[in-house]
Amino acid sequence: MPELTVVGAINVDLTARVERAPAAGETVADGVLHRGPGGKGANQAVAAARLGAAVRLIGAVGDDAEGRGIRERLARDGVDATGVQTSDAATGTALIVVDATGENSIVVCAGANAAIDAGALDVEAGAAVLMQLEVSDAVVAAAAEAAGFFALNAAPARPLPAGVFEQCDLVIVNETEYAQLPEVHDAPLLCVTLGAEGARLYRHGELAASAPGVVTTAVNTVGAGDAFCAALVVSLLRGDTPDDALTRACAVGAVAVADEASQPALEHLDAYGVQR
Repeated sequence: MPELTVVGAINVDLTARVERAPAAGETVADGVLHRGPGGKGANQAVAAARLGAAVRLIGAVGDDAEGRGIRERLARDGVDATGVQTSDAATGTALIVVDATGENSIVVCAGANAAIDAGALDVEAGAAVLMQLEVSDAVVAAAAEAAGFFALNAAPARPLPAGVFEQCDLVIVNETEYAQLPEVHDAPLLCVTLGAEGARLYRHGELAASAPGVVTTAVNTVGAGDAFCAALVVSLLRGDTPDDALTRACAVGAVAVADEASQPALEHLDAYGVQR
């Protein structure tokens, strides 16, 4: 299994599960609160480790109880957190509402994630890197510059820093992000996720692979995209064909969406998706 460095946000998720999300100005009183680890960077790192990769995580947490707890949890999951910086800011927090269908709305309080020192990322030159856009442009640019293989989950969508697109080997977006980021349409490899319909992989705009969705019951969509990204990158890095990699990633995403946690329980990558 490959070595992978994940650069990105690390949060505490405060999740309220409700029958339906409140409308503007409305209060709903049937919530059940859950506190757990999250952040797209941490979610992707933990998923990749559970799928069997050797994973380093680079980001930042606060010098607080939440940050110390996250470090301990990452160690238990086999993620190398020596690249996680300690910030004067509080550990990042996400406030999440999940309704009975698994749909969610999220408010992110970046905290330490906004204070990552881009000049001290400690990304090994030539490393395979997976990252997202929940961190600053300076961090994105520094990681892209150091990486040997650079996979960017362009979420949440925003214009890419100058020069970053040219360094992308793989870009992963959903349909909404695809529409918002025309500059990624001609990427060397572009994965577009289609929710329950599966996903497609394009090489310089030409369809290279596709995979159908896997039927499941949606419980929580918060970490499903992160698990998908981890599975796709790990699968491609270890040499799976594009079709097999996409099929495995869709299967992992389906398992993740049926799990209440933002960091779902996963088996080794070989357990998913490809029937011979």
